[in-house]
Amino acid sequence: MEDQSQLSEETISNKIYFIRNQKVMMDTDLAALYEVETKRLNEQVKRNLSRFPEDFMFQLTENEYNSLRSQIATLKKGRGTHQKYLPFVFTEHGILMLSSVLKSDKAIQTNIQIMRIFTKVRQMLLDTTEIKVDILHIQKKLENHDKNIELVFSYLDELTDKKESEEVARVKIGYKK
Repeated sequence: MEDQSQLSEETISNKIYFIRNQKVMMDTDLAALYEVETKRLNEQVKRNLSRFPEDFMFQLTENEYNSLRSQIATLKKGRGTHQKYLPFVFTEHGILMLSSVLKSDKAIQTNIQIMRIFTKVRQMLLDTTEIKVDILHIQKKLENHDKNIELVFSYLDELTDKKESEEVARVKIGYKK
């Protein structure tokens, strides 16, 4: 069972895309995960459209769809295999709202898994941000260290120059042999 959930986790995370600065999933991918036809999923959404404002769900533009399609290679050959309409994508909140529209046990279990994956992705992004901040902090320290080292070397050069000039002007005293 654990191997199956790992596979599902990987499958789900591979279907999360970043569009319009949001993490989203396509209606076709969600329908496949819920084991329903995309047409039926979209029908349920359209019946409950008031539950899906634009920040929960939006339709891709032609350019967005073509760009996404080229990344995931979804174009199939043959008659009747192309989508007639631009797909809808759902944000994390939209996927949560889908659980109130789709009431099957499969939909509920799938939603729980999807939410766990979104939480992991969010945590990874936070961890990455913290690492970037730490790296910037270290870079600033290194820049300061570089400046300090240059300053020390310039002082050493000045001291060496002074010492050399003092030795020339000085008369030696002491016993002669």
